[in-house]
Amino acid sequence: MAIRNWMSLACTVLAWTLSTNAVWAVEKTEKQSFQASDSLAPAKDVNEAATKSLAELAWKPASFEVTFEPSQTPFDPAIVRFPSPHSTGHAINDLVAMEWYAARNASDQVIDAPAVIVVHESGPRMEVGRLIARALHAQGLHAFMIHMPTYGLRRPKEFVPQLELVSEVMKQGIADARRARDAVAVLPHVDSRSISIQGTSMGGFVTATAAGLDRGFSTVHIMVSGGNLYELITNGQREAGKMREMLAQGGYTGEKLRDLLAPIEPLHLAHRYDRATTWLYTADRDQVVPPEHAEALRKAAGLDADHQMMLPADHYSGIIYVPIVVIEIAKKIRLELETRTTAK
Repeated sequence: MAIRNWMSLACTVLAWTLSTNAVWAVEKTEKQSFQASDSLAPAKDVNEAATKSLAELAWKPASFEVTFEPSQTPFDPAIVRFPSPHSTGHAINDLVAMEWYAARNASDQVIDAPAVIVVHESGPRMEVGRLIARALHAQGLHAFMIHMPTYGLRRPKEFVPQLELVSEVMKQGIADARRARDAVAVLPHVDSRSISIQGTSMGGFVTATAAGLDRGFSTVHIMVSGGNLYELITNGQREAGKMREMLAQGGYTGEKLRDLLAPIEPLHLAHRYDRATTWLYTADRDQVVPPEHAEALRKAAGLDADHQMMLPADHYSGIIYVPIVVIEIAKKIRLELETRTTAK
């Protein structure tokens, strides 16, 4: 079945979670700005591969400006922007954008609540990312869908992808996802004690690597993704096969390809996760990211079996389980905050 048909079905399944008159934006106001500071604090690692990845991905913490732009209509998300800690030389691309789906109460007022950074899939329209962000919003959470480099509001006009920038763009996306945590923390109504991250497919790989930089996120949720990028691109189907062909045309095969991917490989940093607050959501018949890639990540992270939800689906049909996954994510976020607060 075509992905658009699955999207239509998924939207129908989600209808019961999304109020028909829900307003996802915060109250309309003038553009505002806030000052934020990086909390990035990567612990030193004795693992050589991890040390190399951290050297490529981390940056010197600094203060930065976060801006909030009100929505244009009651049903549009507000837009939050902040500068990327990594630069690709494109001003539009280097200004990160996030769609803010604000948590609201029954009276339609914005409320104080935990937040989730949502990292979208590789589709140019970011439909699955938006679907998940809106579903998390419906669970009473602030959802921020970040536009990855060269996507959405960050795509420069007349942009021409360059093979040599593949790794650099991914590095930037990983850094952006981590800095997003600190950008979100300074916004009104966000409970800065609880800021989590969720990623799907391509976004899952970004999330899986960003979560290994340090333990900045309260909880981590990785969907239809995993580790071992080199093997995935070398032997994978569908999107992975297209990427393999494109990279091969540029001469990226064998060790050259392995070196290109090494800095962004989730397995190099997975042992740094907080095992108590990290979960995988895996499609057992995934033909794009086969289950063995999720299993490799689970083992590298040392996650218990009950930290992996197996979905009876392939990479695309798994979208019908979004309502179940989102409910589980919301429960885990609230339980983690409650447990940590009680412990204090």
